[in-house]
Amino acid sequence: MHRPIDDPGYEREGHGGEGDGAGYGPVPPPYRPHPVTGDIPGPRPGAPAPRPDLSAGPWADVHGAPDPDRVDPRVLGALLARHGWRRRGGAAGRYGRWTPPGTGTGTSLLVPESRAFPDCEDLLAEALAALAHSAAPSAREVLTGLAVPSDEIRWWRDVPPGPAGTVPWTVREQLGSAARQLLLAGALAVRGRAGYYGARHRRPAQASLESVLVGASPGGRALTAFLPVEPGRPIAVRLHHALHAAREAVDYQRATGRMEAFDAAVGAGVSRELTEALVALVRGTEGARVALEWAPAAGPPDGCATRPEPVEFSPGDLPALRGASARYRTGEPSVPVRLTGAVVRMRRSGPRGEGTVRLRVLGGAEVPHVRVTLDEEAYRTAGHAHLVGLPIRVSGRLESRGGFRRLTDASEVVPVQVDEAERDRLMKALHENLDFFEEACGPED
Repeated sequence: MHRPIDDPGYEREGHGGEGDGAGYGPVPPPYRPHPVTGDIPGPRPGAPAPRPDLSAGPWADVHGAPDPDRVDPRVLGALLARHGWRRRGGAAGRYGRWTPPGTGTGTSLLVPESRAFPDCEDLLAEALAALAHSAAPSAREVLTGLAVPSDEIRWWRDVPPGPAGTVPWTVREQLGSAARQLLLAGALAVRGRAGYYGARHRRPAQASLESVLVGASPGGRALTAFLPVEPGRPIAVRLHHALHAAREAVDYQRATGRMEAFDAAVGAGVSRELTEALVALVRGTEGARVALEWAPAAGPPDGCATRPEPVEFSPGDLPALRGASARYRTGEPSVPVRLTGAVVRMRRSGPRGEGTVRLRVLGGAEVPHVRVTLDEEAYRTAGHAHLVGLPIRVSGRLESRGGFRRLTDASEVVPVQVDEAERDRLMKALHENLDFFEEACGPED
């Protein structure tokens, strides 16, 4: 089954792999979607689990091997060729014999070239069964591509080997964390173009990554993510354009010393989140590269190369990437909004005067929570609205300096009428957290 993004799993031979695949056991048939769980990688053995930044979706099982009746033999052949299998003979125009990567030893597969071949279903069933029990690391990826038609993103990091060719645990953590950040940057860019997103769009972007399938190499230097064509293709396309635009902007900066190319690259999906992900990918390595391959069943999307070239970054690119990250963070303007939110926390230093309110955003802004400082009258209005189970509406500017988590210049604070079901839910939340709310309303220590 597919392992968590941080754990060692397997590596495809013939595509930047490390080793010959020895020591791998049989591949079990189930495939499990991996939830993208955040910028904090999994815990070391024996250590307490860290608190992830991204929401972790449930694991879901997809039982059984792909249905032979639904497998296109041409797609199977394309996937075998992509993952290093070699065609070694067969009846031309009828079927081909495919052998595993590397030495070519092991179980070979007979794959018909089309469904017009009389024994097509039987041969496909035998080939799929052989792949499910194959010790070749690439067999897992071929079956995944058949079970869930997916675009594939691969990361490689050139890192100095440790004793006996091993890789330190932190190196594996860094690769998993950088991969998650890069996928999140692509998902954010699908929601809209910005140089710096902060907390904006983060929740829907995280949700769009819940179906990603992931497999890692045992050496800790490579990782593959499978983005299902539905709904993941927009993310893959955005990453394709953004990575090439980032590469061109870095080249321009290194040649001229100027940063203007990064401003234009925002339109292609480059952002602070993407440049920070590339910094995390390259830092501590001798170089890194990212490659993308389209699902054979769907073909390449419009405007993209059929076989995109890998995009490479080196330690010499880090100053340009860090400079772009800082430029995006300071250059993104604050956003005028008129949002509706439920009061979840109130605090002020005394019984009178202005105070700070934390709102759970219900509409008007693409962030889950904001903090806002209100004058005495507005603060009292917010408190009364909360006590009767009503949200409030407030106008202001969503500040970029805090990651778009703070509203400034607040005005026009008014309660908002909601339907009975929503009001009952808000009142229930108040009663369940009454002690906390009374404490939060009191003066600060």
